[in-house]
This record gives sequence, C-alpha cells and structure tokens, in this order.
Amino acid sequence: MINLPEENSSDSASKGNDNLIAAVSYLLILSIIILLVKKDSDYVRFHARQGVVLFGAFVILSIIGIPLVFLLPITGLLNLVILVAVIVGFVQALGGKRYKMPVVSNLSEKINI
Repeated sequence: MINLPEENSSDSASKGNDNLIAAVSYLLILSIIILLVKKDSDYVRFHARQGVVLFGAFVILSIIGIPLVFLLPITGLLNLVILVAVIVGFVQALGGKRYKMPVVSNLSEKINI
C-alpha cells in the first residue's frame, strides 16, 4: 500500500476559502471589492478580474438599454449571456479551476490593480 502525504489541513482550508472567495467574486459589485482587498491570492485575483469585466459589461448594457428602449431585446439577450458567464465562472472557481472565458479573459488580463 502506498501512503500519500497528508495534505496540511490549513492549506486545504485556505484553498477552500480561496475557492469560495473566487466564486463570490463573480457576483457583480463584489468583484471590485474582492479585487481591491484580496491581493495575496493570484487565484482569487484571476477570477475577480474576470468578474470585474462581466460587471462592467452589465453596467454598460444597463446604461445603453435605459435610453435606447428599442435595443431592449438585444441588451436583454446580452444580459442573459452575462448571467450564464457569471454562473459558469462561479461554478469553475468553486471547483478550483482557472477557467479562461473567451473575450472576458483577454480583457481581464489588462486590469492591473
């Protein structure tokens, strides 16, 4: 029988904590707060930056959608796409995976906070 080294419980708790914080960073405005506060975890910052991009897209679509009511079906569809991206990001982060979202990850890499 092969004995595998036991994982340090504080390390696994820290990873689980980072996974949860990274997942929560996809919840719109919280992404900015987490990006500014959680500077010690590259994993959390990776997901928080993607969350900031999704939040920014949501805000821009909301601003455009209000005065241009005729664009409501398009902005509604795009907001649905953002919602799906938020759910996918949340699940991937909670699972401990660095999932690079198309387009979103390219924009998020330009954020240097």
